[in-house]
Amino acid sequence: MSERPPKPPRQERWDRRMELPLAVASVAYLAGYAVRVLARDHLPRLGVDLCVGVVLGSWAVFVTDYAVRLRLSGLRPLRFVRTHLMDTVVLVLPLLRPVRMVTLYDRVQRRRDQPRLSLYARVMVYSGLSVSLLGFAAALTVYHHEADAPGATIVTFGDSVWWACATLATVGYGDVAPVTPVGRVVAVGLMSCGLALLGAVTGSFSSWLIQAFTREDEKPAGGHRDGEGPRGDSPGAS
Repeated sequence: MSERPPKPPRQERWDRRMELPLAVASVAYLAGYAVRVLARDHLPRLGVDLCVGVVLGSWAVFVTDYAVRLRLSGLRPLRFVRTHLMDTVVLVLPLLRPVRMVTLYDRVQRRRDQPRLSLYARVMVYSGLSVSLLGFAAALTVYHHEADAPGATIVTFGDSVWWACATLATVGYGDVAPVTPVGRVVAVGLMSCGLALLGAVTGSFSSWLIQAFTREDEKPAGGHRDGEGPRGDSPGAS
């Protein structure tokens, strides 16, 4: 991916102005899709149309935001796509859009110019939020396409959630698995995201432990200058 050029001031102002509308549209998209999938056998025709309208309206907000940012960036379309690859993927696959809400959480944490959480805590929180949103979106998508498929083992939303958890954890019990092309493509993406996000959490937690133990080891012994304690305090001393 090409290095992203600095944003023009007009694009910076647009991004700040669109933070809340995009967050609302992301929640609306996920909620509309979830209601349509989970209550499809109980919704009246008007309810189905309303859910579809909410989903399409939210996606129209995403498309408009992408087009405006392309215009304000001053870049050629192909250059913009290369330098905003994640934004392009989210536009094509809007169920990933709620994951972008994690950036809004980051800005809320920085209201006083300093994040309220440490670097390691932020990585773990953001990864946890991303895993939860990705897992929920993937469970919805797989259930939507698998529930009525011939030979499917994922026939309830509970089955789909169980499958999503096992896939994100890279456990892969094999008791339920997608049989449709869409379900299998989602499975590949979910396995990749699970490896990356859970690896980030594990790495951050390990680094935090090492840092904590290092600080503890570097503390001077109580009541002695320059960390010189009485003999026999350290392991192996005689």
